[in-house]
Order: sequence, then structure tokens, then C-alpha cells
Amino acid sequence: MPSAPPLTVAFVLASYTANAPAGIERATAALAHGLRHLGHRSLILTAAPIDTPDDTVMRVGSVGVTFPCDDDELRNAISTHGQDALLAAELCEVYREHRVDVAVYTDGLWGLGRVAPISRARTVLAMHVVGHDQDLEPALARADLVIAPSQTVLDQAHGRGYDTGGWQVVPNALLHAPAPPPDSRREALRRHGPIRILARLGPEKNVRALLDAGRLVGRTVEVIVGEAGFEATAGGGQAAELDQCRYSAAHLTLGTVHGGGLDWDRVPSWLAQAAVVIVPSLRETFGLVALEAMGVGTPVVAFDVGNLPALVGTGNDAGGVIVPRSWGEHGLWRAAEQLLADPVRYANLSRAAYYRSRDYLPTTVAETFVKAVR
Repeated sequence: MPSAPPLTVAFVLASYTANAPAGIERATAALAHGLRHLGHRSLILTAAPIDTPDDTVMRVGSVGVTFPCDDDELRNAISTHGQDALLAAELCEVYREHRVDVAVYTDGLWGLGRVAPISRARTVLAMHVVGHDQDLEPALARADLVIAPSQTVLDQAHGRGYDTGGWQVVPNALLHAPAPPPDSRREALRRHGPIRILARLGPEKNVRALLDAGRLVGRTVEVIVGEAGFEATAGGGQAAELDQCRYSAAHLTLGTVHGGGLDWDRVPSWLAQAAVVIVPSLRETFGLVALEAMGVGTPVVAFDVGNLPALVGTGNDAGGVIVPRSWGEHGLWRAAEQLLADPVRYANLSRAAYYRSRDYLPTTVAETFVKAVR
């Protein structure tokens, strides 16, 4: 039997910029990368400025907003004054010119799924989060297939009354997969390395509350946070959150907070040189930072929320420690300190973390995606 021809896949994400501190952007780039390694063609369509020339990223000019912006600004821009028709025509032309087989709208609103046109391409809605009904309903009506990164998303959507019977799980992938540090270096990090936190500046990421609870922690604590283009608020919420995080870190024994995020290709090496990575999120539909930490053998400490227990694990093959949310942020610090004090357990979790992450290599996830959309 002859092999199936390669696909051309277009990913649509209005806010996409390389190195954005956001999981959807990073996951989209990773899947596109995995598809290319399998011999398929992929491109990413964005409405944001493209700072670095990249022949796999194209600018869509009919969205009509500047970034950062909030949900209402984007929704109004693509839904009024006939802009939806202009946007649909531009997308159809791109799909025709590039012979796109599959168009993946990465969100009902920010992935432009609510205005997805009928075109030559199969329409796939990639539901990374369960968004607003006013965006989801039109996006679902236009979709030939719905995929989500975790069972958590399917459960949340079902709880909201959506029929998820035909939806499929296609997990997020690692964008970079370097080798972990050697055992001797990992042991040195356990004894003397910093505890690190990497997050977007969003309230659900819960970084400030974690720092407030860490005033008695004796280990060095290093935090990098970044502003995302879809988190803009009229009151400058992200800048205020950064200021509050810095204030809280100033009360730690050895604590620093850096704004500006971290370039994607630097994320693995930064996480690899941590003793432990704490993911203090209150909601996670996937948990990409946790996966990236496990991918370099760094154990993760996180709450039992969203997809984190399934991703990190809770049994003998866990890649970290899952803490009941009811224990609060003090419970995260306590779990991290107890883990660092136990060299045998630490080494076991580090090895398990790395091996768990192998299920999320870009080509592995891309193969799952292709099976879903063919």
C-alpha cells in the first residue's frame, strides 16, 4: 500500500510571536516543528508583528488590532464592520496559495476559530482551554474536528454542557529535547542548586502567593516571569503583578524575580540547572513548564489541579511531587524541601521525570496529530 502524501498544515493564532511566554504559542511551535520532521509542511499564521524573518510564520493583515490587547478588543475587531468577511477571504486565499490541507484554529477567539471560513482545508479547533461560550459556539459549529491537549479540557467542556464524544486528545509537545545533566551534576543541584519558577504573568499562575509563603525558605529562589500579548488589561495588570512579585521576593532569604520572560531555546537549560521547579498554578489544562522541567530531569512540585497529576504522575513512576491544593503554598515549599533532603527519592524522581517526558517528543505528538486529522 502506498504511503499517504504529506500534509500541509496551517496553525492560526492571532497573538503568536516567537519566544512569547505562553504555553499555546510554545505548544503550537512544537507541533509545527514535529510535523516538519515527519516530512509534512507547516506554517503559523499570526496577526502580531514578525520581528525575525521566518518562512514558516506568516502575517495575517485583516485582524485589525494591535498587540497586546484584551478579549473584547479582539472580538470586536474580527466581528464588526464586515471585518469577519475580509478575514475569511484572506485566510481562504492563504490556504489556496499554499495548498493547505488542514487549518488548525488554536482557540475559539485568539485562534480565530469563531470566524473560521469554509475553505479547501479541513477545519480543526484545537481547544487548549475552554473559553467563552460566545466564541466557542461559533467555533465548534465551523469545526470538522476538535482536539484538546488533555482529558482535563474534555472534562471541563463536558461539565459546561458541550458534547465531547467525538473530540480527541492530542497532547502538547516539547519544543526542545536536550539531554539531561549527568547524575553527578543532578546530585550537586539537589544539594546546592536553586529552586526555580517559570511562568506567565497571570493571576492563575499564583506566583505572588507562592513567594509570600516562602519567607522561611533557606534555598536560593529564582523566578522568571513574562508578559503575554493576550493578557493585556486597561489597568496594566501584568506590570502591577510583576511589581508585587518583586516586592514579595524581596522578603525571601535569597530571592530574585526577573521580568521579560525567557527565549524558548534557553528554557530547557535554565530549568535543567534547577534543583526543583515549582509550578504553583491554580489551573492548568496541560502544564507545559512542568513537562519542560521533567524533560531535563528536574523534579516538579505542583498542586493537584487540572492536568498536572496526570502529567507529573502520582505513583512510583512520578516525575515530581503532587501536593493537595488544600495544603496551600506552604505545602509546595514543604514538599520541595523534603524532596531535596532525600537523595534516593530525589534521584528516582529525576530519572522518572525524564522518561515520562519521552512520550511528548515533537515527532511523537505530531504522529498522534496526523492520525487524528487524516
